[in-house]
Amino acid sequence: MSKFEGQQHAGNMITIDERTMVRDFILLPYIDTMVSNSLKEIEYSGNILKRAYSLAGQAIQRRIMQDTYQLRKELKQRNIKVLEDGQEELIVYHKIFCRGYQERFGMMRDVMRTEISLRLTKYMAEIGVLLKELL
Repeated sequence: MSKFEGQQHAGNMITIDERTMVRDFILLPYIDTMVSNSLKEIEYSGNILKRAYSLAGQAIQRRIMQDTYQLRKELKQRNIKVLEDGQEELIVYHKIFCRGYQERFGMMRDVMRTEISLRLTKYMAEIGVLLKELL
């Protein structure tokens, strides 16, 4: 293999930023499902603040949809496709197709839980800032 071919191949490989985008793209549907389940629980609860919780949850879902749309668009522009590739033990796998290069991307479930928790905390903090500005 010539020096040029190696450089060309490296240029097709996924970057660290793109890998982060892929990770977020994979996690967002899980976050959306968790928020949906929580909204259903709230709906059937007798909690007197259920309307407020429901509105906050819906706002978070809108942000998740916006982020998913933006990531999908950005990944498409960069010629990156992500497909589910099953689960083994405690790892969830996806196939990443990136500019002719293919790799299997695995995430451990406990890492996913941590990342989901961090992302949800970020979304809730955004809602908190908006509420504080209103008050």
